Parts: sequence; structure tokens; C-alpha cells
Amino acid sequence: MGNIIKKVRSVKGLVSILILAVIVCLFMYAVSGASQKANSSSVMTLKNAIRRAAVQCYAVEGFYPPDVSYLADHYGVIIDKNKFVVSYTAFAANNMPDIQMKIAGSGV
Repeated sequence: MGNIIKKVRSVKGLVSILILAVIVCLFMYAVSGASQKANSSSVMTLKNAIRRAAVQCYAVEGFYPPDVSYLADHYGVIIDKNKFVVSYTAFAANNMPDIQMKIAGSGV
């Protein structure tokens, strides 16, 4: 009878540990998803800010800026280069540049 009680307690302990592990995994998954959504939102916000500044430059000065540093110097666009990678390709002074972005180190 004593062995059965020990086995039941052992199984209950194992089940408790498994339930705790599942809860921790679900929590980590939820945090990861929220982080990815926040990063995606940050990318879109910065991309829109760069686009608006480029359009403002075109409206005020008559040309699209040649690079992002021009926007930083003249229009106050701030890019955290540790967090974002920006590809800004200007074709001509009268064509909207191609703006691509990603999170630094994401590989996406």
C-alpha cells in the first residue's frame, strides 16, 4: 500500500511539472508574438515617417532626397541603426524612392 501512495504522489508531481512547463511555453509564445507585432508596427511607423519626409522634401524643394541621411539632416528623421536596416533607393530626383526596411539581425 505504501508503494502505491508513493507512485501516486510521484505521478501527481510529474503532472504538476508538465502543466507548469506547458504554461511557461504558452506564456513565452504569447510574449514572442507580442514582440513580433510590436517590431512589425515599429517598422511600418518608421517606413511611413521616411516616406512622408521624402514627400515633404519633394513638395518643398522640388526633388526627392538622394538618401536617408539627407532626410535625417534636413527633416529630422531619426533611425536607430542598431534596430533597423533601411534600404533607400533613389532612381531620379523626380521619382519616389524605393524604401525597404527590416529589423536588424532578423534576416527577413
